[in-house]
Amino acid sequence: MGYNIAMVDFKAKLKDVPTNPGVYLMLDKDGEIIYVGKAKNLKNRLRSYFFNLANRTAKVMAMLEHVDDFRYIICASEVDALVTENNLIKKHSPRYNILLKDDKAYPFLRIDMKEDFPTIEVVRRLKNDGAKYFGPYMQSVNIKDIFDLIHTAFAVRDCKRDLSKRSRPCLSSHLGRCLAPCSGNVSKEEYKAEVQKVIDFLKGNDKEVERILYERMMKFSEEENYEVALNYRNKLKVLDKIVRKQVSALPKDFNLDIFAFESNGIISAVNMLVVRAGKLVGGENFTVDCADEDLASYIYQYYVANAPLCDEIVTDGVDDALSLEQAVSALCSRTVRVIEPKQGVRKQLLELAHSNAYDAMVKHGTMDERKTLRTVGAVCQLKEILNLEHLPNRIEAYDISHISGTDKVASMVVFEGGEPKKAHYRKFRIKTVEGNNDFASMKEVLTRRLNELATSEDESFSTTPDLLLIDGGKGQLAYAKEAQKETGREDIEILSLAKREEEVFLGSNPTVPVIIPKDSVALQLLQRVRDEAHRFAITFHRNLRSKRLSETILRSLPGVGEKTAALLIKEFGSAEEIKHKTPEELGEIRGISLEKAKAILEGLRALDEKKDGQ
Repeated sequence: MGYNIAMVDFKAKLKDVPTNPGVYLMLDKDGEIIYVGKAKNLKNRLRSYFFNLANRTAKVMAMLEHVDDFRYIICASEVDALVTENNLIKKHSPRYNILLKDDKAYPFLRIDMKEDFPTIEVVRRLKNDGAKYFGPYMQSVNIKDIFDLIHTAFAVRDCKRDLSKRSRPCLSSHLGRCLAPCSGNVSKEEYKAEVQKVIDFLKGNDKEVERILYERMMKFSEEENYEVALNYRNKLKVLDKIVRKQVSALPKDFNLDIFAFESNGIISAVNMLVVRAGKLVGGENFTVDCADEDLASYIYQYYVANAPLCDEIVTDGVDDALSLEQAVSALCSRTVRVIEPKQGVRKQLLELAHSNAYDAMVKHGTMDERKTLRTVGAVCQLKEILNLEHLPNRIEAYDISHISGTDKVASMVVFEGGEPKKAHYRKFRIKTVEGNNDFASMKEVLTRRLNELATSEDESFSTTPDLLLIDGGKGQLAYAKEAQKETGREDIEILSLAKREEEVFLGSNPTVPVIIPKDSVALQLLQRVRDEAHRFAITFHRNLRSKRLSETILRSLPGVGEKTAALLIKEFGSAEEIKHKTPEELGEIRGISLEKAKAILEGLRALDEKKDGQ
């Protein structure tokens, strides 16, 4: 599907968009559909894309870079919009939609009670044929174990024999594993009563199966037929494994499907957990590529391919729960509720689903691919989001640390290609600023650093950064820009990252915050760089403060002057470390005799005793 597209004035075009529910299509420069979405109110929804920056995710921002036009289809209701959206997604497979991959069909158990002598079948597709279906069985519970338990505990047939004429019973009948309807010695009613026990078991009645298996195990054990008895014991262990998957506080007749979505702006994942008869019978992760986080279209796609067997859909990922509820209920001609839980066991299950989705997202791909995503991928995403001319390959971050204006220091950390380059880290002691003034301290540090670009032989100082990162808000940024102006280095892009709201202010437009989506690896990179600068500054400050305090303590001792104190600190690091040394170790320092060493250690012990006595 293609269109001839000229430059579009989105603001003017939005004036003509109606407020009806409907479906909208985003088109690229070639007129190809790259995204299909639905909305209760088309005008408001489309306006949010182009003019509401705060609600944009990283994937939405990436998509909008390629949007040259849009179209829309008015629908009679939100439910019709969901159905139309699904049809268009299936038809066009837009690159920014969540797309259901149909290559995996999960196993179900099928029982058709309309048959005279029903069998229990394992099937991969559901049909609207009036039969009873149980499942889907994903990971966690093996459908073969369920199937074996059924045919061990209940005398139902597992053959495909033609029962229109009588025949001799097979071995299963002689072993007591089948009522042998082929022999004509059991009525339809008797046989279906046995099948009903199977249905009760699949609906959560475990006690009957446990009783049968235990009685048979004891019977064969008493007959000293230990091999058969061991087989029944093993079946009991399998049953116990299934029973232990019972979700506490959920009734046995509860059937839930739980959906959760997680994204880092590049990789997204959906987790689905399946609860049947009050038991967690499976779960699956789907890695998806999408621009929107509304799970409604994905859930609807899933149920179009797999008819809903649940009574409730538990999720917090849909914008319009009622429309999804009505659409899914229409697929199976019964009510399927959509619930966003606030507390209780459903909330716990949803949190488990989120944990699984997050784990699938962060572990997607090989270890090298995940590392590349967090580093090079984050750098590329940062360039796109900030609309930078050049890739911010080298990022330098700065932070100030002190206590009430004393021992003021600053840190400079360097990340290249999204990874720390620790050999290029540098430390500063603030020289010109009096008192507690972080703004002036930041200006001093940036001025000193930028002046080094043209003159320094230091590899780190002589390398021009692509991006400067300041820990703080608009105040720190304003002073940092003054340093740029005074050193003539306004060509280097600079930004500040405030901790409280994680707001980003660019030096090129310092009054308006840049909204970097919280799900993006770009923001996570900036946070790592900022936090590393903070850690490095605090460590330097603590070491400097410890050194100053240690020198003060040592110089308070008789016979210890500035030079001796400096020598001791240089050798041992702090007064606390010196206390644990022997006189002989101190005496190895030139200028310190054994007697002086003993006097120093006695003086330190006396100070400790005085401190303890206060």
